[in-house]
Amino acid sequence: MDIEVAKTLGMALAVGLGVIGPGIGLGILVGKALEAIGRNPEASGKIQTTMFIGIAVTDALAIFALVIGFIIKFT
Repeated sequence: MDIEVAKTLGMALAVGLGVIGPGIGLGILVGKALEAIGRNPEASGKIQTTMFIGIAVTDALAIFALVIGFIIKFT
């Protein structure tokens, strides 16, 4: 196996597996926020603010996986 092929496969595995967790987490996060807003519409502003902070933190994990994938590919 050529080294470039191994690097490409390593990048694909790192990014692919690294994005699965944040994807599932985002789905759960948004679903629970919508459920909470449905139960208590008056608190929607507070719930949305907290949801957006959680989305930002969760997306950071996916971005870290992408950066690690690029490090694997180009070093």
